[in-house]
Amino acid sequence: MVAYEVTVSTAYFSGATTVGSVFIKLVGTDGESERKWLMGFKGAATFMKGAVSSFTVCCPASIGKLVLIELDKQRLPLFPEDSWFPAKVEVKSPEGDVYHFPIYRWITDNEVHRFREGTALRVFDDNHHLGRYSRQQELQQREEDYRWDVYVEGIPHCIKAENPLSLPCEVRFSFTKTTEFLFTASAGLTELQLKGLAGCEKNWTDIDDIKQVFCCKRTDISDYVQKHWKEDAFFAYQFLNGVNPMMIRRCTALPGNFPVTDDMVFLHGQCSLAAEMKKGNIFLCDYKLLDGAKPNVINGKKQYLMAPLVLLHKTPDDKLMPIAIQLKQTPADDNPIFLPSDSEYDWLLAKIFVRSADFSAHQLDVHLLRTHLLAEVFAVSLLRHLPMVHPLYKLLIPHTRYTLQINYLARLLLISETGVFTEFAASGGEGMMTILKRSLSSITYSSLCIPDDIAERGLEAVPDFYYRDDGLRLWDIIHRFVQEMLCYYYKSDAEVQQDSELQNWIGDIFKHGFLSQACTGIPQRFATVGELVKFVTMVIFTGSAQHSAVNSGQYDFGGWMPNTPISLQLPPPTTKGTASEATMLQTLPDVSTTVQGMATVWLLSKRSSDFIPLGQYPDDHFSEEVPCKVTKVFQGELEVLSAAIKVRNKCLEVPYTYMDPTEVENSVAI
Repeated sequence: MVAYEVTVSTAYFSGATTVGSVFIKLVGTDGESERKWLMGFKGAATFMKGAVSSFTVCCPASIGKLVLIELDKQRLPLFPEDSWFPAKVEVKSPEGDVYHFPIYRWITDNEVHRFREGTALRVFDDNHHLGRYSRQQELQQREEDYRWDVYVEGIPHCIKAENPLSLPCEVRFSFTKTTEFLFTASAGLTELQLKGLAGCEKNWTDIDDIKQVFCCKRTDISDYVQKHWKEDAFFAYQFLNGVNPMMIRRCTALPGNFPVTDDMVFLHGQCSLAAEMKKGNIFLCDYKLLDGAKPNVINGKKQYLMAPLVLLHKTPDDKLMPIAIQLKQTPADDNPIFLPSDSEYDWLLAKIFVRSADFSAHQLDVHLLRTHLLAEVFAVSLLRHLPMVHPLYKLLIPHTRYTLQINYLARLLLISETGVFTEFAASGGEGMMTILKRSLSSITYSSLCIPDDIAERGLEAVPDFYYRDDGLRLWDIIHRFVQEMLCYYYKSDAEVQQDSELQNWIGDIFKHGFLSQACTGIPQRFATVGELVKFVTMVIFTGSAQHSAVNSGQYDFGGWMPNTPISLQLPPPTTKGTASEATMLQTLPDVSTTVQGMATVWLLSKRSSDFIPLGQYPDDHFSEEVPCKVTKVFQGELEVLSAAIKVRNKCLEVPYTYMDPTEVENSVAI
């Protein structure tokens, strides 16, 4: 007889415990053990949360190199069925070898579940017939569990689910995440209802009254915004370091529909637009994506959504300042170009219309489509086509945590027929789907890769552009990490081409995420290791750093509503000299629309206590020495970047924290 020492670790979180009977079978290249009841001396505490329990499994002879284990859990008589979340199993063989079996998933039934040994294997490495069989069985089951659905034609496909509880257990929120999310949502709305604001359809009569909405929910930056939102320098600053740093680009030639002249923007012929454009000092934000989108009707009243063009100038002292705003795409006598030299409220109202347009472009294109919906496509494709033993599954699975459930909730609570965005945003309803479809049809692979995107927008030399500075450094760190990891497993381009599971993954993404549109530049298959490395870098960057950059500051910059109005109730002035403070107050959203918008951005900015920062992997999916070392180096580089960002931020009036690795979550989880 030979003895195998088996150690079972149960995860340390609520609900992970089972009091049922757990059985194991060891399967090796030369045979298998009997199905063994893991009966521990700890009794009912053997598989409590956080428990690590050891057992001995005896076999008549060595069963060779371990290929997999089989686990099942049986309900005790008179006890209700419970769920168990084993973290990992380690087995020490009689020969002294230690085998690691990463599990990290719920076992909720009494079926037999197979788990592979932790060494990552590509499909063509899996030579043992039992390994190949279990691989096929796993993917067949996954294709049943993770099915595609079409939410609306023309936007990325999503997971098919009837409700959050119909999602597979391993992708659902934890108990902690669920309770905190529900508490944050209900507490915000309850506070507003108690104040009598949630159902109030009146206009604001004094801008200072808006301070009472969430008087206790303030951040340092939301306080700063409240004080400085009218200033031109802060208006321009937000195009670089606010929640939407994706609109601004260097202007080398004025669009034909934006007839700005030198006399409008430069007094006394000090300089010319042509000369300043040649120097790289003129920048443009063009919201043509919103043009013609049908505006919403809120509380029975038509709303207004413009598609503005904004011209900005980098001054000799390196300050970015707005110099001209046109609120509609087509030049006309009733579509004036507003200038800083106009009356106070003409210019302020023009900026308010831009900020409201920016809210819609940010929420639908930059935030929802380019992070949430794409991250869901990456996750569903991963779960359908890559088994747990595949190296890319091990690399990417931490970057999918909670994404499928948060997106299901976004569709349910934000963009459904009764969702907050549908009911209270100027671009809600029919206009929302028009914008989303346009966004997907105009998306490009290069715009999802920050080095390419910054170069294409001509923003390499813009001063004080912290999104760019931190984002490029983060991209480089992630790219090195991914390159080291994947080059360990793929020694040649031929091996990438040969990996059918890998090719199925990217093919599914191209089909269901980008609707087979070759013009996007998204690869349809991988031909080289370099192509694979770049794409996987983009996947991780999109779900972590980019999502943080466009999500985490939503309440900072939107907690003072006049800076980011969710909707506007009056059309813009058609002639100059007619705007006043009263006009502005009548234009801003009514009380109920304001508070719904503010409660939503508060919820979307609130991170949970089980937040996992970028590069931290509490689940040990990799067991080989080299990937573990590469991960340590990655974590060290992230620590160095975080320290550098913190030092820089001490000198800034408005700290930029959204790409500090300690503030970036591993996945789209909120």
